[in-house]
Amino acid sequence: MKSVRAVVSLLLAASPGFAQNVTITPIGSHPGELCANDRAIVFEDPTGVRLLYDPAHNLVAGDDPRLGDVHVVLFSHMHGDHLGDRSLRAEGAGNCANSERVPAPNSMTAEVVVAHDAVLVTTRAMAGFVASKVEGMRGRPLGVCANPVAATVPAETACRSSMDLGGVFVAGMVDADAGVEITIVFASHVNNAPPALLSEAQRAALQADGAILEYGPPTGYVVKFTNGLTAWLSGDTGIHSEMRTVVNEFHGANLAVLNLGNNPGIYMSAPHVIDELVQPASVILTHVNEPATEGGILSPQSRTAAVIDQLGTPAHLAISGRTMEFDGQGRCVAGC
Repeated sequence: MKSVRAVVSLLLAASPGFAQNVTITPIGSHPGELCANDRAIVFEDPTGVRLLYDPAHNLVAGDDPRLGDVHVVLFSHMHGDHLGDRSLRAEGAGNCANSERVPAPNSMTAEVVVAHDAVLVTTRAMAGFVASKVEGMRGRPLGVCANPVAATVPAETACRSSMDLGGVFVAGMVDADAGVEITIVFASHVNNAPPALLSEAQRAALQADGAILEYGPPTGYVVKFTNGLTAWLSGDTGIHSEMRTVVNEFHGANLAVLNLGNNPGIYMSAPHVIDELVQPASVILTHVNEPATEGGILSPQSRTAAVIDQLGTPAHLAISGRTMEFDGQGRCVAGC
């Protein structure tokens, strides 16, 4: 078996050595739909590396069979609808506007990490929070990976990265010539922990001053796959200048996965963000905070439809259970 050092070398010489497509499969509350609470997405590199982006409220358990194998968990920020302070009672439970969910006291992020012995890639502050939940579940700490910026996957045991904004982590399969390069990038949002997952003493202390507990900056990711696809995962964010300078000009993202959530106002700025700042070949729309489809078809009166009407970039919906394939140029070639 190759050592972790072999994977670290990919930081210096990672190159797109594969021509196959990246598959992208949203995992939502209702099969075949894009619903209000949908967030989670699974990415699979041609080499076999599988990443879960924000477990959210979309899983029935850490070993939800819809996930398949999970090698890496990407976790953008501490809000409960991303960390997963609740789990889905059952696929299709409730309705598309408001799925039926139950408390997840350990967080769905921690549950997935434990169930899959996955590598958690996030900032040190947020990794520390999830590590405490993992330790409570299995009785031993979630340690930093043997090399904090790279790992061979599947990992022998769950571990976490040790980096912050701008940090790069490489995940590679044992026999692959190249790995998936993951960079943490800025998002303009707040990053407070859900009270339900804090200790009773911490909740009381915060409530006394009307305060919230923040865990450093919220984030997005730029993920460079081995076929050349470079995907920007926005996280929850308002418009900001690094969309052009870092995501576009430095990383050259050719696919955007854009969260449309209410709070940061991207519903209003999305056309400018995508067409003028990031300029990808394609965009996937998720985190729509509305039942955007009915029978798998976009509702023409939805806010999501209004955004698509304004976009000059090909847009695709994150339909739960529908697998899309993207080539190295950021174009959808199947499933869209």
